[in-house]
Amino acid sequence: MTNNEILDLIVKADVRPSAQRIAVLSYVANHRTHPTADEIFKAISTDFPSLSLTTVYNSIKVLLDANLLREIQIDAGNKRYDLAPQPRHSHFICRKCGKIFDMPYPSALKIDYSADFEVDDIDIYLQGVCPECKDR
Repeated sequence: MTNNEILDLIVKADVRPSAQRIAVLSYVANHRTHPTADEIFKAISTDFPSLSLTTVYNSIKVLLDANLLREIQIDAGNKRYDLAPQPRHSHFICRKCGKIFDMPYPSALKIDYSADFEVDDIDIYLQGVCPECKDR
């Protein structure tokens, strides 16, 4: 996504478009690696020498609250981030290389749950070995 498209998403979500927020959202949108906050910080800090990890976390929180980012917890102890305004999909993590891949959402998925529960989100995580690692 271009910076103009990122800016447009942020403005439409009624979020103040700081340079750091634009950089965080742009990084997640354009690097389909499902990065952690630390990975985002390392990647964009070269463009913002005075950037702090706290600013990255604060930017992530604002973008999560505005439904521009989704938090995924596919690997223990790590919160990772994905662009929220995109078609629903599941995730696959390779147990050998650790890469995370977007996978199609199961089309025949039917989940029965009590009417007493209000479901906000459903995440489907798949684990195994990716084609690249399988061929090694």
